[in-house]
Amino acid sequence: MALEESELSPRELAVRFTDTEKYFVSESSVYRVLKEHDLITSPAYVVLSAADEFKDKTTRPNQLWQTDFTYLKVIGWGWFYLSTILDDYSRYIIAWKLCTTMKAGDVTDTLDLALQASGCEQATVVHKPRLLSDNGASYISVELAEWLEDQKMEHVRGAPYHPQTQGKIERWHQTLKNRILLENYYLPGELSSQIDAFVEHYNHRRYHESLHNLTPADVYFGRGQAILKQRERIKRKTIEMRRLLHRNSAA
Repeated sequence: MALEESELSPRELAVRFTDTEKYFVSESSVYRVLKEHDLITSPAYVVLSAADEFKDKTTRPNQLWQTDFTYLKVIGWGWFYLSTILDDYSRYIIAWKLCTTMKAGDVTDTLDLALQASGCEQATVVHKPRLLSDNGASYISVELAEWLEDQKMEHVRGAPYHPQTQGKIERWHQTLKNRILLENYYLPGELSSQIDAFVEHYNHRRYHESLHNLTPADVYFGRGQAILKQRERIKRKTIEMRRLLHRNSAA
């Protein structure tokens, strides 16, 4: 499994093995086995983490959405701007749009996609998600304020010069760029295709340590607790089987 999915860390391999093989193995055991076979490699990049957490922690999906732009270059075309809507509770990427500008219209277009994808546009909800952003020009514009008022969405902005307030989406940008910027892109369609593929991987296959080694989709769609209980059952069954084998070998 380590050879087939070389990008997985020992922690991620341990979880993937438990989920797919229905047999518990600890992270320390995975690390020891990989080290014995000289399969532990240094990361190709430095992972940055936010210094602080958002003080008002969310308790459910679609309670708070984080949004921001990041820069991506297409050779011969110039800079493009990725607008993303991330669910604060689950870290699930609800919607994204690759833009040529960073205007309020690009933000509202991305929010329209998020409202459709989340079902908040069709369903009758007591409170629509609050929006958390920085103080960029597009986020403090009158156009966005009026759009949010029409949608009955509250807007929270982080303190100036303090990007840690939007730490989760900043971390998403780092994770995305560490993966997709390993290649050069010559057409916007190529870049868009790579973003789409990585969002799918990030949402549905990448285990987050901060989410108890669940994927964002597991948490967003409410299946996380069932998965954790199943892993605990596998762990207990594995330990019982090992004890039985140990007793039989000692007899």
